[in-house]
Amino acid sequence: MPTVDSGGVTISYVAEGSGPAVVLVHGFASSVQGNWRGPGIIDALVAAGRRVVAIDCRGHGASGKPHDPESYSGTAMVDDVLAVMDAEGVERADLIGYSMGGAIAASLLVGHPGRFGRVILAGVGDTLATGGRGRRASEAIASALESETRAGINDARARAFRSFAEQQGNDMAALAAIQRSTREFDRGKLGEVRNPVMVLIGEGDALVGPADQLAAAIPGAQLVKVPGDHLTAVVKPEFRAAIVAFLSEAAAR
Repeated sequence: MPTVDSGGVTISYVAEGSGPAVVLVHGFASSVQGNWRGPGIIDALVAAGRRVVAIDCRGHGASGKPHDPESYSGTAMVDDVLAVMDAEGVERADLIGYSMGGAIAASLLVGHPGRFGRVILAGVGDTLATGGRGRRASEAIASALESETRAGINDARARAFRSFAEQQGNDMAALAAIQRSTREFDRGKLGEVRNPVMVLIGEGDALVGPADQLAAAIPGAQLVKVPGDHLTAVVKPEFRAAIVAFLSEAAAR
């Protein structure tokens, strides 16, 4: 995998295919392999005539894994994406983010709208637009990740994250640092978005909840629900089909 230095942290990524570029940003405790390669999304986009640039976020996959929460600020993770785009000579691209990657994509969308075309915010819910889960929920997840065993983890959401992180072979200290980081998001700017946006969510995604208010907060945004929950929606053929169809709308115009 090629790499780029971003603020002293090595960011790994893949770049495949040819055609209009699309940047992929995966979810928490996942990776390029887990979120995009394994479910067949990279192959589907390449087959649709796209140049795919998919990033292993810091703390994940083959990228650097600092254990300091300050290394995972929202600004740092946004800058990582821009650094990879710059290294690949991508001035403007479509953008897809899932879960944590959806939050990063939203920050890129409101902070750097000119660098992106069509944007898919997937696996994110209304709290991105309204606020909601705060430090207490993040600390519960961080503590669960650092726990010696899952036996004493009472918070169901934290236990689910711990189980998934173990399955993916993650660096638990790095993931805990991410949960303890400060990643501010200016949700008031969602109403200023002019990019075409699709909010894509599994209809059974109880982890992030509904996304109707998020879609309503973004002018002209489409809300698409596909089968599956937070972990399974990405492997559904309907998920891939929705992505390819939305990105293909620009080419058809």
